[in-house]
Amino acid sequence: MTIPAPTIPTRQRAAVRHGTGETATTTIETIDVPQPGPGQILVKINWTGLCGSDKSLLHDDWQAFGVAMLPQSQGIAGHEGAGVVVAVGEGMQRRWKIGDRAGVKWIASTCGECEFCLNGVDEVHCEKQINSGFSAPGTFQEYCLVDGRYTSKIPDGVSDEEAGPIMCGGVTAYTACKRSAVKSGQWLVLPGAGGGLGHLAIQYARAMGMRVLAIDGGDEKRELCEKLGAEAYIDFQKFKAPADIKDEVMRITKHGAHGVVVTAASKTVYEWAPMYLRPGGTMVVVGLPKDPSILAGAPPLVIALRRLNIVGNITGSLKDVEEALDFTARGIVHPILSKGKLEDLDSWIEKLNAGQLAGRAVLQVAAQATE
Repeated sequence: MTIPAPTIPTRQRAAVRHGTGETATTTIETIDVPQPGPGQILVKINWTGLCGSDKSLLHDDWQAFGVAMLPQSQGIAGHEGAGVVVAVGEGMQRRWKIGDRAGVKWIASTCGECEFCLNGVDEVHCEKQINSGFSAPGTFQEYCLVDGRYTSKIPDGVSDEEAGPIMCGGVTAYTACKRSAVKSGQWLVLPGAGGGLGHLAIQYARAMGMRVLAIDGGDEKRELCEKLGAEAYIDFQKFKAPADIKDEVMRITKHGAHGVVVTAASKTVYEWAPMYLRPGGTMVVVGLPKDPSILAGAPPLVIALRRLNIVGNITGSLKDVEEALDFTARGIVHPILSKGKLEDLDSWIEKLNAGQLAGRAVLQVAAQATE
């Protein structure tokens, strides 16, 4: 069946940033709908995830590191978009057709020619990459213009609501589990396990055969973590000192965990996470604090004597996204969603900042979402 070309309006709604720093806000404005050029496609965004990185960019949290939204973004953040292809530019007709479902990621485009792009596994470090909501308008708009070569196809069995958060949060959790080098039957510790990234990491880790030790606060988080497959749970609120939590990790795992994935951007967690590890263990750095004085590591003596590994992780490759989506298509991993609307973006950012969100937040963008 041939899908007729949709009617594309000339104007669209977008959440545009105004102001700078912590007082920055967004307002819904009417802007032009772009048209795809060679190698590009136009995606009607039905749903977009709200990532902690969106909040950090909108509020200039990383300015101390020299990272801030560029003028090319036009003040439009967002990098977890899912929707439908409504226009296909020259050279993309073999890869995309009208009506295909597409996911827009943090990495919107890569050059495809540098050393990192050509080695087949490392294009996330392309020095010429373009990033949604940072150096290009993001997914907090109804129609998003993207590179057809680097946009992800959403498989059957994955709704737009679920696909959006997998574009960043899901693939980041998945690749962090892989970077931990934890094998089936070995222990992985997840501080902040009940959060937006943590609850996805539990599911990916369990799907990969790992034994999950979840750390978070409260009985509600305990119930969630255990429901998702955590084998053990530590309620940090019940311990007087971080050293006591470390002792409990050692008691449960006997010699320490084989890996720990830090999604909580907390100074205390980063100080103590290496101490949860057994000799030869790996700490994966995921959470990004805005305080540049926070360091991820341990005293050199500890790292050397225990031969610890400390590695970083940020998003994933095009292939990683495909693999992360496949877990959902097969019914193994499902984001827990809190749903809202694009018009209420600022209030959802406040909830995110206050730690009041269950799972991942997704916002309906299109007035009439279609799949």
